[in-house]
Amino acid sequence: MTPSMVVVMLTLFMGIQPVTTDLYLPGLPTLQRELGGGVAGAQLTLSVLIICFGVGQLVCGPLADRFGRRPVLLAGVGLYTLAALGGATAPSIGMLVAWRALQGAAMAAAVTCGRSVIRDLFVPAEGARVLSRALSGLGVIAMLSPVFGGLAVETLGWRAALVMPALFGAATLALVATRFEETTPLKNPLATRPGTLLANWRAVLANPTFRAWATLSAFTYGGLFFMLAGSSFIFIERLGTPRAAYGVMLGTMSVAYVAGTVLCRRLLPRFGLRGTVARGAWFSLAGGVSMAALDLAGVASVWAILLPQYVFAIGHGIHQPCGQAGAVGPFPERAGTAASLSGFVMTAAALGVGLWVGHALTAASSLPVTLGIGAFSIGLAAVAWTWVQRDGEPAASPQPAPRAA
Repeated sequence: MTPSMVVVMLTLFMGIQPVTTDLYLPGLPTLQRELGGGVAGAQLTLSVLIICFGVGQLVCGPLADRFGRRPVLLAGVGLYTLAALGGATAPSIGMLVAWRALQGAAMAAAVTCGRSVIRDLFVPAEGARVLSRALSGLGVIAMLSPVFGGLAVETLGWRAALVMPALFGAATLALVATRFEETTPLKNPLATRPGTLLANWRAVLANPTFRAWATLSAFTYGGLFFMLAGSSFIFIERLGTPRAAYGVMLGTMSVAYVAGTVLCRRLLPRFGLRGTVARGAWFSLAGGVSMAALDLAGVASVWAILLPQYVFAIGHGIHQPCGQAGAVGPFPERAGTAASLSGFVMTAAALGVGLWVGHALTAASSLPVTLGIGAFSIGLAAVAWTWVQRDGEPAASPQPAPRAA
């Protein structure tokens, strides 16, 4: 595969996540009314997807180390496409939750293999730069997803927003089948045996570099997930924003995220991984704390949430590629396992956020979201300025040896 094709593939593998979560957000209030279940039931369609996505990564990573990236991608993306179609035709909230659970588990194959490919082909610093290019593409997908989702809900109904991920999955599956070449340097036939699996998990979790970068990734993704989980109810139900306009707002947040990935690529050659996230933490902290402060001061407007979120999103665009590349950096021979554990930590944080928002968010207050983003931004800055600086330099391990003919 050419470098450009690698970036395209990574964009699709990573982009499957915002397609799955963001496209249907404008339809959540309508979905809630038509299928029942209240705010908690609607949030469950997102929370259960995240749960199964996290658990699925723990399975897909070792499978990818044993069988290779290509077969896991083909099986996972194919199952994802079928589950997306099932969710679009679900007659009840319970059936929709079930299909979304399967969708989340299958989605894990694309994201885990994408993170593994980065370590298969690149050393950590170069991997972060390549990943930032792919995540710029992800940002464009995330920008367009809520816009198209809002238009689809307004014109065709909320089910149309659930059909669109199936189309994305089918297109990704076709590209994998025709253009993806195996990147695994050396398949490990023992990777899925319980003893080997536990030993690999212990080795990865015991590594201080992994823990530092995985924690950073969890804070930045958790902060973003507060907005994903609660924004439709805040903007549409509380502030009266039209659904199509809400989709555009989410899209503009993604523009800020893309700007962060571009800034990340500019900072990395000069400051390295640790220096880049130390500077990115200022954006995250300023955005999160200002959003919480404005809400506590009683400023109830779209811009009081949107502008700080832009600043936080720039920081997220810096931390996401650095965090993911840094977490798998020390493990050239266990890239799938390391990627799956890093992803699990991120989704565990998102799960906790989703459950909290579903329980605490009401039409009367947006504080459960704004205070949460503020708290996570403080935690992120603390990790970026202390733990990452002390333990976050990935070992200068060589590229994995090429596969034998």
